[in-house]
Amino acid sequence: MAKVSKSPWILHYDGSSCNGCDIEVLACLTPVYDAERFGVINTGNPMHADILLITGGINSQNEPVVKQIYSQMPEPKVVIAVGTCACTGGIFKECYNIKGGADTVIPVDIYVPGCGARPESIIDGIVQGVEVFQEKYDQYRKNKKLEKKSGKKEEIKAGE
Repeated sequence: MAKVSKSPWILHYDGSSCNGCDIEVLACLTPVYDAERFGVINTGNPMHADILLITGGINSQNEPVVKQIYSQMPEPKVVIAVGTCACTGGIFKECYNIKGGADTVIPVDIYVPGCGARPESIIDGIVQGVEVFQEKYDQYRKNKKLEKKSGKKEEIKAGE
């Protein structure tokens, strides 16, 4: 794992899931797996969150909520889709009320498949998410320094 210069805060949102993945996410936060040892801090406020960990598929009722949470998060931000439902829509994909995975409404950086996703896989996804966040954070700071020097704003491109 790369050196982390900022401890990213992680926010868990449960979409329309069966709660299998949510139980596994909670297991990751217990002392048995202790995901916080990798530098993440759990939060309940999207305005403090750097990483959005989403479980469950997207439907018409939670679509605006997911978009709002994502828009409230400060830049740079990372999204981790946990479980088959969050990745693709899962077994509910063909249902009339499911739009699909999280990437149907917001950009997703890391996919953690599984039904329910194993805690080891979720922690691996979190570690990858921290690395992606660190890359985005370094690029963000670099762009801010360039912005100060030149006096004009530059666009931050997602995924750089």
